[in-house]
Amino acid sequence: MKKSITIYDIAKNANTSAATVSRVLSESNYPVSVGMREKIKRIAKEFNYVPNISGRQLKTNKSMTIGVIVPSISNPFYSSIVLGIEETARKNGYHVLLCNSLQNPELENEYIQTLFQKQVQGLIISSISGKIELLNHYISKGLNVVAIDQALDDLKDGFQIGFDYRKGGYLATEHLIQKGHSKIAYVTAPLDRPSRKDILTGYQDALLKYGITPDQEWIQITESVESILDGSTYEFSNGKHLANRILNVQDRPTAILACNDMTAVGIINELEKQGVKVPYHMSIIGIDNIELGQIITPSLSTIDHPKREMGKFACRMLFERMNGEISTMKEMVMQPQMIERGSVANIKLN
Repeated sequence: MKKSITIYDIAKNANTSAATVSRVLSESNYPVSVGMREKIKRIAKEFNYVPNISGRQLKTNKSMTIGVIVPSISNPFYSSIVLGIEETARKNGYHVLLCNSLQNPELENEYIQTLFQKQVQGLIISSISGKIELLNHYISKGLNVVAIDQALDDLKDGFQIGFDYRKGGYLATEHLIQKGHSKIAYVTAPLDRPSRKDILTGYQDALLKYGITPDQEWIQITESVESILDGSTYEFSNGKHLANRILNVQDRPTAILACNDMTAVGIINELEKQGVKVPYHMSIIGIDNIELGQIITPSLSTIDHPKREMGKFACRMLFERMNGEISTMKEMVMQPQMIERGSVANIKLN
């Protein structure tokens, strides 16, 4: 059997110590000259060196693993966040255990317990339950937690990274108003998540500022909640359902703000089937800025959510907490940006 390459082999070839090789390959901040760093990395690459993770775990008594729980990895919004997390974790020598809660609070709690039992060093979670008793229980037992996207009230000693959904809802609605629309609908899944409520508030803020009184039927909220069976397609299917409801409104709106891009894509799909052309007959705007929105026809105007950056930042904050570098800052809120594409008509020009 071919002998595995060790850091001692690399050290011998680089004419330096094994400790220096270890510091370089683990991306330590310990001062090592640029020339020596490049030399060590070049030799490691030539030898196809693979670090002995199990050995590192035994030495540090750490699992070198973090847990991530998201509602649905099939949703491009969450897959972008996970890519950011994985990129940062990998650079720091950590693996990611990814769990899909499938929009199910019971499954989410089961995963929290399982990940703690597997002795992950930290947890990044986008919670759909909003119930934090179990999280707080494991935080008190030493689990480092960073909550992302959805606000969790009363989270004990955890860090939160949110997004200003209220401002996002405001900017999207204001954009429609500036394009000449005054009959603007807001369509959403159930308001059981803070983000959806905040978008509604932002929508109402914009209408109030511009002196527009919405018809009650312009706000359409789905009654049925996501289930474990349709978690991967729920938003798209819900968009199709909501499109039909809007088409049956007596005083039909000229524009729709959807609670997220996948819902907006479902709306566009259904409107096209019904012969309603976007944006000529109806304008649509979403919130998220998923890649799919750039590919469809017409391309989707949306509010940008820096998803991948959120994932990267969440992972960096988790590592700080794991290393005992506890910041006085407990929360960060990322800001929205308007992305104008082809799904909104300027009816002022008509």
